[in-house]
Amino acid sequence: MNKLILILSIALSLSACNNESSKAVVLNSAGKVVSAVNAPVIKFEKEIYDFGVIKEGESVKYEFKFKNTGKTPLIISNAMATCGCTVPEYPSKPIKPGNSGIIKVVFNSQGKVGVQDKVVSIISNANPYLATVHMVGEVKANK
Repeated sequence: MNKLILILSIALSLSACNNESSKAVVLNSAGKVVSAVNAPVIKFEKEIYDFGVIKEGESVKYEFKFKNTGKTPLIISNAMATCGCTVPEYPSKPIKPGNSGIIKVVFNSQGKVGVQDKVVSIISNANPYLATVHMVGEVKANK
């Protein structure tokens, strides 16, 4: 009897956990709560840009193109890089469902010799709320 109660308790708690995750919510462009099913979705054409081999001191620029494949407007609230040598620029206006946008990234290689992986984290009202893109390559020292 105790084993049956234990099994039922575990099953009910797992069921409750699964129900909670399906009720995840996000905010729309008006700041109102919408279900995760109706949330915006940020889909990048390319999540990793390989800039190859460059000389120290050169800057690399790239535009990460994305599309809102969700059902409500996408609002990017922040884009941050792993260090000050990498500067992202993101759209300030909402991106409507089906529309596209770009995140411009500039990497300054001054003082960054060797293999590089610069990560830009994008925070938005999308599901999931955090997306990342990478600029990778190698910086050769000037001789």
